[in-house]
Amino acid sequence: MTIDRKFVYGLLYGLLLALAATGVLLVVARRPPGRAVQLADAPTPVPARVYVLGAVARPGVYPLPRNSIVEAALAAAGGPLAQADLSQLNLAQVLEDGDRVEVPHLPPTRTPAPPTRTPAPTITVGPGTPSPTPEPTATPIPAAPAASASRSAALAPGAKLNLNTATAAELEQLPRIGPATAQRILEYREAHGPFKSIEALMNVKGIGPATFEQVKDLITVD
Repeated sequence: MTIDRKFVYGLLYGLLLALAATGVLLVVARRPPGRAVQLADAPTPVPARVYVLGAVARPGVYPLPRNSIVEAALAAAGGPLAQADLSQLNLAQVLEDGDRVEVPHLPPTRTPAPPTRTPAPTITVGPGTPSPTPEPTATPIPAAPAASASRSAALAPGAKLNLNTATAAELEQLPRIGPATAQRILEYREAHGPFKSIEALMNVKGIGPATFEQVKDLITVD
């Protein structure tokens, strides 16, 4: 019986392939099983909640994308009003969750009230004939009463007043000597007798060194 060589070679080649495949399966079967890798879902970004109030069209809390600026918050609130003072805000400032954006109002402008004019009254002379308002006349101020002759009269140049013979009216001609002081000089002279010296005048109540300095050259006891 003759065996074809090609058949034998084919059979051997098939056996080798079968052995190789079996070896690969054994190696794979002996490897420890690996853990499956699960890909986590990308986190959804949470919007930043910003409270917008003040001079805006629709005040309230608005969700904004992260890293939004103040200008975006104003746009979400309907935009600023005409009387909004945007100079007080930094429109490029980045906002964070929970921030508060308050838009101030412009200060009110005060218009000064026009001065009120009171119409002058008219005087009716005849029936239906108004006369012009008379101009106010200045009321003359009465002159002050003239000073008494005893106060206005001055001592003659070089003359001196004798303290022992002078009357109250004559004493009042001296500087800083009034009616009350002149009367006290007379009472002192009556109680203590004639003045022995001009310096004794300072014994009278109300006459001190300052007054004596002003009258010492105008008085005498001789």
